[in-house]
Amino acid sequence: MTGHRRGRGGAPPTLYTHRPDRAAVVRVSNDRRRVLERAAPVDRTATLPEYYQEDVNTNSALDSADFTYDMGDDSLVPEEEGPETDGISVRVRAKRYTNSDLPFQTWVGLRDEYLDEMLRLEGRGDAEIYAACASCGEADPRYRCENQTCYGPGMFCKSCVVEQHQVLPTHWIQYWADGCFERVSLGELGLVVQLGHLPGSMCGAMRRGKYKFTVIDVTGIHKVAVQFCECDSRIKPRQQLMRVCWWPATALDPSTCATFGVIRLFQNLNCLGKVSSFHFLCSLELLTNADGLNPLPNRRRAFIHIVRQHRMMEMMKRAGRGHSALGHGKNLPEGWNNINWAEMPEDLRYKYFTFLAEDANFRLINRNVSTEERDPVVDDGLGYFVNRRLYKEYLRNHVDEEEISTCSGFQAMFLADAKRGKGLRTTGVGGVTCARHNMWRPNGIGDLQRGERYCNMDFIFFAAILNTVMLYIILSYDIACQFSKKFWTRMTGLPEAMHINRQTTSIWFKVPNFHILGHKWPCHSPYSFHWMWGAGMTNGEDVEQNWEFTNGAAGSTKMMGPGGRHAFLEGLFAFHNWMRTVSYRKVLSQRLARALKEAPRHKEAFDAFTAVVEGERPELVAKWRGWVKEWESEQHTEGHSSPFELTKPVKSLKDIRLQLSRAELTRTGEGLEVRRQHTSSTLIAFGLDIENTQQYAAKDNVLIYRRILTIDVKATKDPTTTQEIDFVTRRTALLKRVNRFRNMQRVYMPELVRFLTNSQREIYEDRTRAAESIKLFMPSELAADVRDKAGETGLAKIEEEMREAELSDSLEELRGELRIRSGTNQFRHRNVTGQRGLTRGQGVLRQVEVRIHKAKLRYRYARNALLRLRGHGPWERVFRALAEEDVRGINERARTEEEKAEQERLRALGQIVEGGVGAAGIVAAGEGSHTMSWIWYKTQIGDGDEEMIDALRVEWCKTFARTRRWHEEIVLIDEEMRRTVQYGVWMEEEWERRAGARSRCSSELAEGLRAYAEEHIRRERRTRQRLTKEWSVLRSKATAYLAGSREMGESVVVDVDDVDGDDEEGDVPGEEQVEGNERDDEEDEADADDV
Repeated sequence: MTGHRRGRGGAPPTLYTHRPDRAAVVRVSNDRRRVLERAAPVDRTATLPEYYQEDVNTNSALDSADFTYDMGDDSLVPEEEGPETDGISVRVRAKRYTNSDLPFQTWVGLRDEYLDEMLRLEGRGDAEIYAACASCGEADPRYRCENQTCYGPGMFCKSCVVEQHQVLPTHWIQYWADGCFERVSLGELGLVVQLGHLPGSMCGAMRRGKYKFTVIDVTGIHKVAVQFCECDSRIKPRQQLMRVCWWPATALDPSTCATFGVIRLFQNLNCLGKVSSFHFLCSLELLTNADGLNPLPNRRRAFIHIVRQHRMMEMMKRAGRGHSALGHGKNLPEGWNNINWAEMPEDLRYKYFTFLAEDANFRLINRNVSTEERDPVVDDGLGYFVNRRLYKEYLRNHVDEEEISTCSGFQAMFLADAKRGKGLRTTGVGGVTCARHNMWRPNGIGDLQRGERYCNMDFIFFAAILNTVMLYIILSYDIACQFSKKFWTRMTGLPEAMHINRQTTSIWFKVPNFHILGHKWPCHSPYSFHWMWGAGMTNGEDVEQNWEFTNGAAGSTKMMGPGGRHAFLEGLFAFHNWMRTVSYRKVLSQRLARALKEAPRHKEAFDAFTAVVEGERPELVAKWRGWVKEWESEQHTEGHSSPFELTKPVKSLKDIRLQLSRAELTRTGEGLEVRRQHTSSTLIAFGLDIENTQQYAAKDNVLIYRRILTIDVKATKDPTTTQEIDFVTRRTALLKRVNRFRNMQRVYMPELVRFLTNSQREIYEDRTRAAESIKLFMPSELAADVRDKAGETGLAKIEEEMREAELSDSLEELRGELRIRSGTNQFRHRNVTGQRGLTRGQGVLRQVEVRIHKAKLRYRYARNALLRLRGHGPWERVFRALAEEDVRGINERARTEEEKAEQERLRALGQIVEGGVGAAGIVAAGEGSHTMSWIWYKTQIGDGDEEMIDALRVEWCKTFARTRRWHEEIVLIDEEMRRTVQYGVWMEEEWERRAGARSRCSSELAEGLRAYAEEHIRRERRTRQRLTKEWSVLRSKATAYLAGSREMGESVVVDVDDVDGDDEEGDVPGEEQVEGNERDDEEDEADADDV
């Protein structure tokens, strides 16, 4: 809720904002397919005081009358940000015109016009159109093409419409039957398609008659009369069909074919929209026979055969011959294999890391439908799946293998033997992708027979890296902590050809950033990408994101035979890789732009933090820096000392309660009497004490904030006699202190009343005000020109010094309470379970939140007073404006926008929500983007405060690691951009070589080979030239940054329309996704006919 401001003559803000609340009643529908929600009003009974956000505008000095504790935190005026200093602007598509962005608002008024135009097309149109044939001029034409885009809206005679469709036999013709149009086919009108000759000519050696062919096209399913050429017996009928872009369903005596256009359309719809062949053929049948009066032959089996053949041929066509996965000059510099890696500097070595991610998917199950004899796999091992023959031979030796994970949080290995397998050929698939670019690896997919077992995942991983040179492999796996154990021992059980040399290849095991939060504490540091040298901002979650794309096809593939499923998934993986290839032309620039913005920010935060620590204890920085580099230089397992973990024991809840009780005892012993030795400083000090008494207190573990008595009274709707006595007693004690302050004030500020404004005088003379709302009128609350006139000279200076000291004290108090909260959170996450324990822990946290809130408000009030006394100046760089996002512990991250919105909602309900989000473990969500709050930059590091040093060490090491990761990210992305351009150069040369590789072929085939190669040559050249131009400015900025330059350079605009799936935050789809894409059993059984 927004803050409330109490002006002159205005009523004080009420405690409760009475507005109707609505609750949602949610239930599942009877068919259990929908969630039904019904809204209903409910009464609200407030059990907590309404939370008015105790805040002040600390960026501008407020007048005393307006300076109240009713102001909300959201009234903070943020510092004005200067212009971009990096020259990188992120552009999001903006709204322009109502007609383009909200088209329905324009169209809704034109519905009648659109309807009339549609109905007009049902007739013949203008009279001049049907007066004569648009081609020969014959009177009373009766025919027109249903697809009027070919020859326009004209009417034709029968002979002309057939002649004009010699090469368009799959168009439907409309016949005007005295009152309306009726559909007829070109075959019914006498069209015969002659193959092997130019349109309009017939074969002179024809011995056989015409054939009735079924042609599947985007316009429907057609019966077409076809005449084969018999001039040259060497040209088979299937070849003649292929040369007019008709793919035959069978190789011998074909009678059904599909046009290349309909095959490509289905491929895109099938891969992108997961449209099954059943639904696609049904839609074509509806286009052909919508009323069902003319039944069509079932051509689904034939169409599936065509699609499978086309997919395989497209794969072979695109791959080219003699293509190798790695070659000199492809994307590595010349002489790369002669480099001494041990002598290579770190900032160059990690460029050649190979980041891989492995995971299993249990959505892509496959039932025991058909057999491999009836539905064979014809491209075994040629694409993304492993070689089935070698795979099965290896698995025969691991039939009874049982492996159970000892790491909590994941069930992948626990379900390895429990996963349902009855009636299933496969229980899912395992896969390996590039962890930087979401690309499926060749031979990186394999079927699972009984859950996610080591034997399956081992074979898939080693098959994915077979015949490639990899010096450093970083493998991301959600159970890497277990998978890494006995890894090299298990390799010896694989076929010898799949072994890798341990002397030349290093493998590091990591857990994806999202999944590592569910692992045990000892796994966090050793297996986190955040604390690995050379990882950049790799998160390892790419394979999970890839499964989201394939899961939509799970309902279709589970009822396919082995060959059909294999071919379909091969096409799906290839389509996914191509779409990622296209998208990364923009994604890389987006990532580099982000890295160039984040890296300086983290470097600046790290330098500021380091300067603070070096100023106090310079020896600590050298020690911590060496510890981090030593940790990052090698793969660790449990038992190693991590610089990112606390070494001091975490305090228990009893320790925290004891500390809070001692603090309460100290506060209880504070006196209420005015000091006997009256001085000017005594007056100011006494005023500050009263302000603190007015502002904050804690009673019976219940937060009493904003003016204590005001809130306490309003929060108690029907106070008991005991409560009323308590209110009166507390008011009396406070009023006595205020009266004693007034007596002292008359001595040191005798002219105060004369220099008050009219509104201030009304407040000063109002004797009916409650004690908690009385204004003291300290020097800071007066105008600058009357402070010395109202009282003794120097009072303002005394308050100024005390306010500055109060700022330091409140900031130190705030840091101390935040440390207590961090320790409490860590203890609860590690040791407390169950409702009883969590409830007790919540009570302790509530006390801590009270004190954090008090310290925050005390700082803000003191800063505002100092700003009125001193004005703007260099001191504001030390005592900055304290925003909500700054009030967080040393290891806590800032809240996201969604969490901020939830924070405001809870505050509107009267709850306490302070600071950032505590880290549940050594690694937290959003760890890569975390920066430390400025309040910790002025921490005093004492020799005896081991807990503080330990906390600072952990945060310094994390800040250092984050700075290095963002620096590495710039290096990696710049290298990826260079490789992309260099790969284009290599591919252009490779296609040039392939163009003339076949010498023994016909001139027609040679021309086709050259044309296809030339198409790829030009595409690679255009892509390379475009990317070189588009990336040049960003790459120059990256080069300048890596060289230490901070000049802005040339400006560049980066569009962010494309979605980059490689984002650390957000939901990571995968195994937990609800299987909502599966179709009914009837449709699944229909898919079984695909084989």
